[in-house]
Amino acid sequence: MTGADLGRRAAQAGEAALAGVDRAALPGFMRRLDEAALLAMAATLHGAGAFVDGRAHTTDQVADLLRVAVRHRWILRRWLTVLTREGWLRHDDDTGRHHHLRPASRADLAAATRDLDAARAGLGYPAAMTRFFTTSAEHLPELLRDEIPLQALLFADDDLATAEAAYKDNVINGYLNAVAGRVLGDLAGRRRGPEPLRVLELGAGVGGTTADVLPALADRPVVYQFTDVSRFFLEAARERFAGYGFLRYGLFDINADVLRQGVPAGSQDVLLAANVAHNAVDVTRLLGGLRDLLAADGVLLLIESCREHHQIATSMQFLMSARPGVPAAGSADLRASTDRIFLTREQWLTQLTAAGFTPMLCLPTVDDPLAALGQHVFVAGR
Repeated sequence: MTGADLGRRAAQAGEAALAGVDRAALPGFMRRLDEAALLAMAATLHGAGAFVDGRAHTTDQVADLLRVAVRHRWILRRWLTVLTREGWLRHDDDTGRHHHLRPASRADLAAATRDLDAARAGLGYPAAMTRFFTTSAEHLPELLRDEIPLQALLFADDDLATAEAAYKDNVINGYLNAVAGRVLGDLAGRRRGPEPLRVLELGAGVGGTTADVLPALADRPVVYQFTDVSRFFLEAARERFAGYGFLRYGLFDINADVLRQGVPAGSQDVLLAANVAHNAVDVTRLLGGLRDLLAADGVLLLIESCREHHQIATSMQFLMSARPGVPAAGSADLRASTDRIFLTREQWLTQLTAAGFTPMLCLPTVDDPLAALGQHVFVAGR
């Protein structure tokens, strides 16, 4: 099977996953989610008395006023940058002060919940996501002050349903996971000889992508390693995927030396990393290490967010702060000193090429309305 055949079949699988979806409406739904998040940011700032009576503040002064925990101050900086870029806030480059924030109240935020729920439904997220977004918005002051952890909202009563909804049960991830499943199934199917396809999934988390790709491998000779940095996710996966005898489980940290974690160089046919590579302190270093893990004809399959979603900045980004009491490492790559988490589509393609990979596929294409949701699947050969 040629690379072109692989790409064509992957695109067909993605299209099948979108059956019945009005893709032209998706950018509008995404914008409504973003607007609700901007309103939540502004309401939180107003609720703390920031910018009243035309007052101007530096970023540090705003952080002090809101009593933002040190480890979460980068999130506030992102808020101020985004609010300024979106026209909600003004910034004086000469003084470094922010001022004239657009009015927003808790009542405005409550009214926006109706739009939030409509946008959530239009993007295919289950109702649990509206509850999570709304609850996060209501607790933003406490989240910023580190008085409650986001995990308490995301994994309430040890329930993984909301987290899975974020990574699986929605239009864009259904599309991306369908593409990934077809690629893995085709790679397994084109192998010759008795040797199994060796797959290593990095940062598998709640197993949202895993659950969608495993059926494509069920009747193939495969050894699939489900890895994460957290034992909590490994134990949950052992129970959830007990019916797949070809799965193995283990710890793996993408920010440690990848060649010193029990996976030999050149030992893997496929590396799958869904919504995890952006957590690397240095994506350049990570990609170089991952290339070393692959066999000569190995394939790297990445699923990544490629834009800054405002809704994430009021929810999931609290998981990305340094652990309490641990100094923030910061990024050591092209994101250094920017407080940005996500690389753009073009930056990922550039980084893959610079690391010695040959990009084979990137979906959705830039002219697809689905691209407005900002997530892409990359397939690159060693």
